[in-house]
Amino acid sequence: MSRRKQIYEGKAKILYEGPEPGTLIQYFKDDATAFNAQKKATLDGKGVLNNRISEYMMIRLGEIGIPTHFIKRVNMREQLIKKVEIIPLEVICRNVAAGTMAKRLGIEEGEKLPRTIVEFCLKRDDLGDPLIAEEHIHAFGWASQAELDEIIGMSLRINDYMQGLFAGIGIRLVDFKIEFGRLMVDGGHQIVLADEISPDSCRLWDRETNKKLDKDRFRRDLGDVTEAYTEVAMRLGILKPNPATPPHLSVVPNDK
Repeated sequence: MSRRKQIYEGKAKILYEGPEPGTLIQYFKDDATAFNAQKKATLDGKGVLNNRISEYMMIRLGEIGIPTHFIKRVNMREQLIKKVEIIPLEVICRNVAAGTMAKRLGIEEGEKLPRTIVEFCLKRDDLGDPLIAEEHIHAFGWASQAELDEIIGMSLRINDYMQGLFAGIGIRLVDFKIEFGRLMVDGGHQIVLADEISPDSCRLWDRETNKKLDKDRFRRDLGDVTEAYTEVAMRLGILKPNPATPPHLSVVPNDK
C-alpha cells in the first residue's frame, strides 16, 4: 500500500490517512520505550510481531462480539483500521499484582488479586499518564457514565476471554492496558476497542516458570525481548519455525 499523509506518530505506532474516508493505516514501529520514553531502543522485528499478535487478538475478540476498530492487516507492519475519536483514557485490567500497582500498594509481585481490578489512567504523556478515579472522568467530561459503564463491561469481557485463551497455551495473563474510541455510526457513535493488544500492552508470564514474555523484558533489562514476543506468537499459532528465516519473519497466514 502506497504511503499516505501522516496523521499522528506515537511511541510505538504511526497513523496514516487511509484509502477510504473514515479509515486509517496503523503502522507498527520497532521502537521500544519505557518509563514515559526515558528508556528507548529499536528492537528488530518487534513491529512485525505486534502487528500479527494484535491482528489475531482483534479478530478473536470480534468473534465474541467485541466491536473493534480493526478492519484487516494489509502487510507485515500495517493494519487498515476504522477512524475513531480516542477516549483519553488508558484502561488497565489487573488479575495479579505487578508493576506500579505492586509498588504503590506494597503488595508482593505475583500475588493473585481477590478479583480483577479495573484502573484508569489519563492519556497524557507529558504528565506520565497519571492514575485517575472515575470521579475525575465524570467531572472533566472525558466519558459519560453510560460510556464508562460500557467500557468497564467490555474490559471485563475482554479479560475473561483473554485469560482463557492464554491459559490454554500455558500463559498467565497478569494484566493488560487497552484503549477505546468513539466510532461514528448513523448520526451517533459506538464505543469500540482501539489501539492494540500485544506483549507491549500486556503482562504475560509462563504459567510454570513465571518467565516474562512481555515488555517487562525491556523495562527490566532481561534481554531476549523479540524472542519472548516470538514465543507468544508461536504459542498462539501465528508463527512457525523456519530455519532459513528469523522467527519473527516466519509468518503463518491467518485463515480465520
